[in-house]
Amino acid sequence: MENNNTAAPQRKPVVFSAIQPTSVPTIGNYFGAFKNWSNMAEDYDCLFAVADLHAITVRNEPAMLRKQTKEMFALLLSLDLKPEKNIIFIQSHVPAHAELSWILNCYTQFGEASRMTQFKEKSQKHADNINIGLFAYPTLMAADILLYQTNFVPVGADQKQHLEITRDIAERFNGIYGNTFAVPEPLIGKSGSRIMSLQDPAQKMSKSDPNPKASVSMLDTPDMIVKKFKSAVTDSEAVVRYADGKDGINNLMSIYSCCTGSDFDAIEREFDGKGYGEFKLAVAEAVISNLKPVQEKYNKIVNDAAYLKECAAKGAEAANYVSGKTLNKVMKKVGLLLK
Repeated sequence: MENNNTAAPQRKPVVFSAIQPTSVPTIGNYFGAFKNWSNMAEDYDCLFAVADLHAITVRNEPAMLRKQTKEMFALLLSLDLKPEKNIIFIQSHVPAHAELSWILNCYTQFGEASRMTQFKEKSQKHADNINIGLFAYPTLMAADILLYQTNFVPVGADQKQHLEITRDIAERFNGIYGNTFAVPEPLIGKSGSRIMSLQDPAQKMSKSDPNPKASVSMLDTPDMIVKKFKSAVTDSEAVVRYADGKDGINNLMSIYSCCTGSDFDAIEREFDGKGYGEFKLAVAEAVISNLKPVQEKYNKIVNDAAYLKECAAKGAEAANYVSGKTLNKVMKKVGLLLK
């Protein structure tokens, strides 16, 4: 007798990541996260979001925020993330994020929220606007992650605290109401996750750095990229080698390694007897080559309003479906009357 029983396909682990649309991501974002995202679909069910709700904890020009949100969404689509395989969406298009965030506020302790580094740093930077949204930022972040039964969140080694409060909230809720949320783990990149500032290599490269020479944007022109690398801080030794006390060169070597796949020993051999000027130019050219396919695709997508609208609608539909199942479960468990 023929056996028609077939094993159900095994569910892939879920990965969720989001980025604010406040400015163009840097090569630190690209090599530390984005470059690896396109390969994740083979092993994970992935969701990528433009976190526009997070962006309004500080004052924005509304027209500029809409423009930046559209551009960030276009940039995500330019990373070859394959919308047919991954869910790519705009956070505010999925109401469940705000709804679950309020419920999780009621399961988050004041003390643990006030200890968050993000709140302390932004409170200092925006002392005239320390709003409740800024304070409750961690619970919205937790809602983003927990809505999709996320197993892994890509984070840098220095961002693990941002995930710990999500895990605490999930475990607290599960402890009260039974298994409701998957408790997410950090997915830490092995390389490129610590690209440093070109002007202060003791600090991580940041897209919010006020010094335009300190960071390289993913959308910088080749001329801009060359100019920034030429002005990168190095040292007086003029020898391309990885060593303590050579933070500037170490950083440039890390960037070149991300671009080419060469390890530090190979880079030292390649530039043996060559000066910093030649090395800086080689790093710049390697970065330009890496960014070229993304920039070309972005320039085509960003002005295609119909395509962007179609992708945003499809992404929101998929995200609403998945998140809605979790939200209904949570609402029922806390005693809210469902429609």
